[in-house]
Amino acid sequence: MTSQSLPHILLVEDDIPLSEWIADYLIARDFRVTTTGRGDDAVELIRQLNPDLVLLDGMLPGMDGLDVCKAVRPSFENPIIMLTARDEEIDEVLGLEMGADDYITKPVRARALLARIRGLLRKNEQISEIQHAVQQSSKPSQRLQFNRLTINLQSRSVSLDGDLINLSSNEFDVLWLLANKAGELVTRDELVSDLRGFDYDGFDRSIDLRISRLRKKLKDNSSEPYRIKTIWGKGYLFAKDVW
Repeated sequence: MTSQSLPHILLVEDDIPLSEWIADYLIARDFRVTTTGRGDDAVELIRQLNPDLVLLDGMLPGMDGLDVCKAVRPSFENPIIMLTARDEEIDEVLGLEMGADDYITKPVRARALLARIRGLLRKNEQISEIQHAVQQSSKPSQRLQFNRLTINLQSRSVSLDGDLINLSSNEFDVLWLLANKAGELVTRDELVSDLRGFDYDGFDRSIDLRISRLRKKLKDNSSEPYRIKTIWGKGYLFAKDVW
């Protein structure tokens, strides 16, 4: 395998010893790594290089990591993992709302980081394969219809009551998975495994955050949801006939 064919990661981290440690660790595991310590430089590098994945620190000189994510997300489709020194839910929420696919709190654990990276790259590859298959299909689109709700995989668009619903890539993936199993329980284990590429550890809350945002955008009742139901201690159920 040539170096150009290796998965390319852009590491944006201003802590030089940490950046060098992460880069060396990933290079030893067959990744190609480009590094920068400034947020404003990261925006330009993402646009120029289109890396397979971005590891993005939250606190950066030049431009904050959240602003970097917000700036590049409209045109950059590959995964972004936020690195944050603050283990607070508000940082997780803000990062995910700005378009990050995952977040890891410092101090970074090598195996956990590697698992997240490989899981997101695998998921991204699967999405690309599905989109390619749909494009090659004789059907003009692949979509699900639930009364006034339409979910279109080819365009990755959602409309409700005739209005286009603005969903992030993460939110669409959750909705598509749940809607494909409408009327069935989808466990947290399934959601984490399918969407993030690793087993549910009992602590990960990113799926719950995505579900919460989905409910709000799809006009579900946040206190007593009836469209995307919570099955306590197990997972979620997408209702068929309430749209």
